[in-house]
Amino acid sequence: SRARDYTMKFNYHPDADSLYIDLSDRPSVESREVFEGVVLDYDSSGRLVGIDTDNAAGRVKYCRKVSCARRFDLSVLDGPPR
Repeated sequence: SRARDYTMKFNYHPDADSLYIDLSDRPSVESREVFEGVVLDYDSSGRLVGIDTDNAAGRVKYCRKVSCARRFDLSVLDGPPR
């Protein structure tokens, strides 16, 4: 597969204490709760496109201060285990 760059986005919602990590511009078509309060979103090809975390402040250190984006190579997310 060909490597693509994407700006990863962190969206924290303090009213719900929820953090969504957007890994791709591809739409989510399937979601799987991997453990209580953590849901992984996949595109139509089975690639991870987002991570939704409830009770984020308790799970992610300094979550309330997250307001950044960083470049990374999405090829590492191609072909997740089924």
